[in-house]
Order: sequence, then C-alpha cells, then structure tokens
Amino acid sequence: MTHAFCIANQKGGVGKTTTAISLAAGFARAGSSVLLVDLDPQCNATNGMCLLPSERHPLVSGEPLRHAVRKTPCGVDVLPGCRRFADVERLASVREPRKIEEMTVRLMRETRGYDHIFIDCPPSVGPLTQAALAWSNEALIPAQCEYYAMEGLVQMLEVIAAVRRRKVKTLEYVGIVLTMCDGSLELTHEIEEDVRSKFCDAVFRTTIPRDVSFTEAASHGTPIIEYAPRSRGARAYIELSLEVLDRG
Repeated sequence: MTHAFCIANQKGGVGKTTTAISLAAGFARAGSSVLLVDLDPQCNATNGMCLLPSERHPLVSGEPLRHAVRKTPCGVDVLPGCRRFADVERLASVREPRKIEEMTVRLMRETRGYDHIFIDCPPSVGPLTQAALAWSNEALIPAQCEYYAMEGLVQMLEVIAAVRRRKVKTLEYVGIVLTMCDGSLELTHEIEEDVRSKFCDAVFRTTIPRDVSFTEAASHGTPIIEYAPRSRGARAYIELSLEVLDRG
C-alpha cells in the first residue's frame, strides 16, 4: 500500500525541498520504491535531482502522470514540476473543494504502485498544498529554528485541521522537523525547547543542522546522502529517515 508524505510549510526557506529530496533518497536507499513529486512552481526539487522542469504540467495537460515521471541514479522516480505561467495560474485558480478533491483523486489513482511518495509543496496554503495534504497519509512540517517558527507552525496546523475535515483519505499523522539548527546559539536551544513544549511528541527527535554541504549538493543536483554521505547533514537525514520509518 502506498504511503504518501506531504512536505509543507507556508513559509519559504525552511528546508522543505531539502527534506523532501533527502527523505526520498534515504527511503530509496533502504529499498523502497519511491516517487518524489514536485508541486512547487519554483521547481527546486526537480533541479535538485538534476532534472529539467516539464514543459506542460500533467495535471493541466491531461497527460498520464506516469508519462511525465523521470528516473534518477539514486533510485528515486521524480514527477517534475512546471514553470509554465499559464499552467501555474490555472492550478492556482482551483479553489472549489470539489475541484481540489478531483485533483486529489487523480493523484492517488495514478501513483499507485510506489511504496512511498514524497510531495514537495509550494510555500503557501493554496490549492496545490491542500490537494497534497488530502492525498497524503502524513504531513511533515519543516520548521526553521527562529522566532517566527511557532507562528508558522500554528497557521500550518490550522490548515491541516481544515483539510482533515473534508479530505478523501485519512491524514494519519503530523510531524514537525526542526531545521537549520545551530547548536552553538542559545537562540536555537530556546526555540527548540518552546516548540517541543508546545507540540510534544509531534516533534521529531532528530534535528537538522546547518551544513554547507546542503548548498553544494543542490548545486550538483544530487541528494546530500549521495553527495556527502559523511557530512553532518547527511547523517541527520539518515537518522530522520529511520525515525520516520519507525513511527510508521
């Protein structure tokens, strides 16, 4: 049975794409058949896997999703994003719950057969993010260790609660991943303590450190687990992959 993870936060620059790519690569290394779906018009997950964006978005063109899927050397299949303005506008204009549900049903129907799916969402709570949440079994929220993290988490959880009330399948679990943590800063410890005290077991034990290897891996279009397997960032995402698997 396919298990889908929605990687979402309405704030940009918190590590959504890095988390989606790294977990997808970690699960593939563990032997799972994995699909990484790039729903962000910026197409960073597509570029981060050394692929080109699609000329047309299959959700708009009507092309079967399997025809748009691309293979990668690390064993992760990728459904690339699309930057075509007309397609992005058309997807962004989907507002009615019925239309979002239709999009969700199609995504679910056409991606059967994978063990795990990781969905990289745009930094918004718009229709693409709502469809991804409705498509998923779990929502993973990367949260940067900074003062506005709490506000962003509360807003994101409100959106998840609203989707849960009208979604196609059960969103079983919500997990929070603390990213860009600098253990040398007192601020990092304060933010981590605040988030853990408020959200308790929803926060993963594993935290993701700041690591220049993330930028280097992205510039090479390779997951950090493959590019720099001995780096702090790679070790953290391997530990997070194991923790996510254990929770499942």
